[in-house]
Amino acid sequence: MQITWLGHSGFRIEVETAILLVDPWLTGNPMFPADRRAEAIAGATHILLTHAHGDHASDAAGLATELGIPILCIHELSEWYKANTDAQTTGMGKGGTVDLAGARVTMVNACHSSTIDFLGGPPVPAGDAAGFMIAGNGHTIYVSGDTDVMADMGWMGELHQPDIGLLATGGHYTMDMKRAAFAARRYFNFKTVIPCHYRTFPLLAQEASDLVLGLPGVEVIEPQVMEPMVF
Repeated sequence: MQITWLGHSGFRIEVETAILLVDPWLTGNPMFPADRRAEAIAGATHILLTHAHGDHASDAAGLATELGIPILCIHELSEWYKANTDAQTTGMGKGGTVDLAGARVTMVNACHSSTIDFLGGPPVPAGDAAGFMIAGNGHTIYVSGDTDVMADMGWMGELHQPDIGLLATGGHYTMDMKRAAFAARRYFNFKTVIPCHYRTFPLLAQEASDLVLGLPGVEVIEPQVMEPMVF
C-alpha cells in the first residue's frame, strides 16, 4: 500500500489493484507542484470525494472525464454531476460499501457542510459531507474528510478498526491539532496518523507539533507533497 499526499486534503492511495484519488484539488492548490500533475494522476482508477467544496471537488469532473474513471461521492452530489457534467459517477450513502479493484471502501459520517461553491454563483447544496474507510493490503485507512470531533467516531473506530488515520487538522474549518489528537486517543487505535487540510493557507495550522505531543506512541507523519509513504 502506498499513500502520497497531493497537498491540502488530496491523496493518491495505491491499495490492492486500485489507485484512488481522494479529494484531488490540483488546479490552484498552492501546495501542489503543477509540473507533477501527470505523475499524480497516472493510472488512477477512481476518484473519491468527501464533499463538494472547491478545495476538494473543483477538479473532480475534469479529471474523471480526462481519465475515463468514475467519481464516488454522496448521492446528491453524484446526481448534480450527472445533470451538469459528462463525468461518470457512483452515488453512495453513509454505511454503503463498494469493492474498488479489491479495495473495500465504506462511506462514513463527517461533521461539516457541503455546497458546490466553485461556479461563481451562489453556493449549491450538495448533500452531506462524509469520510471513508478504505480496507486493503492488510490495512484500514480512515479518511476523516473535513470534520470536527464527533461521537460517531466511537463506533467507527470499534467497527472498522483503522490503523492509519488521514485526519483534517488545520483548525478554523475542521478539527485543529489538539482536537484531532483527542479524537485519535479516545476513539481509535491508530498506528499511524497523517495530518492534512493544513499548511495550505495562513489561516490554517502550519505544523503538527500539538498532534505529535498529543499522540505518544503513535507514529505521526508530517507528509511532504508527492513523496510516497509505503505501508
